[in-house]
Amino acid sequence: MDEVPIRLHHIKIPEPKRYLTVKEAAKLLGVTPLTLRNWDKSGKLKAYRNPINNYRIYKPEDIEFFLRKIESKGKLFLG
Repeated sequence: MDEVPIRLHHIKIPEPKRYLTVKEAAKLLGVTPLTLRNWDKSGKLKAYRNPINNYRIYKPEDIEFFLRKIESKGKLFLG
């Protein structure tokens, strides 16, 4: 099966990729994994949990929405 890339804020994510790891999502957003964990705790960017290992995972569309929200405000507050 051929992978069809989708555009996500100038970043390609393979179509079959349903969830992103903390590391993958952090790389796309240009922040550290610790920042993502802090955002999850504070409710800025809610993570889902893997039912097997309870790791945080993110939906690509949630990351895209978050990026659009940042762009509309024109700034990003870390922490």
